[in-house]
Amino acid sequence: MKWYSLIRISRPAADEVVAEVKVDADSPWFSGHFQGNPILPGIAQIGMVFDTIQEFGHKACRVSEIKKVRFKQMIRPNDTIRIITRLREQSPTSYSFRVMVKGQLACSGLLVTEE
Repeated sequence: MKWYSLIRISRPAADEVVAEVKVDADSPWFSGHFQGNPILPGIAQIGMVFDTIQEFGHKACRVSEIKKVRFKQMIRPNDTIRIITRLREQSPTSYSFRVMVKGQLACSGLLVTEE
């Protein structure tokens, strides 16, 4: 069972998977970041990105590299999060990703997997 709620997942193109998720306010992820001002930690965001990437059919893969990650906006309890992952043409194991909240970019980067 996942620590977040999957609202919707789609595959608008062969090289793209999009997921909409929500993290409840009582999630343990919010307990340490920060008292009185909870935000979703970056590692939790990357975990959701990896789960979305696995929807390409690579369930047995693991993360080998994370590059060019930029955090632009905080994600708060109960925010609806949109995760957009795209397989990069240059490599069949490299994915670009964007994490969006309220229509704004919260996080972006590249994630490389290996079997």
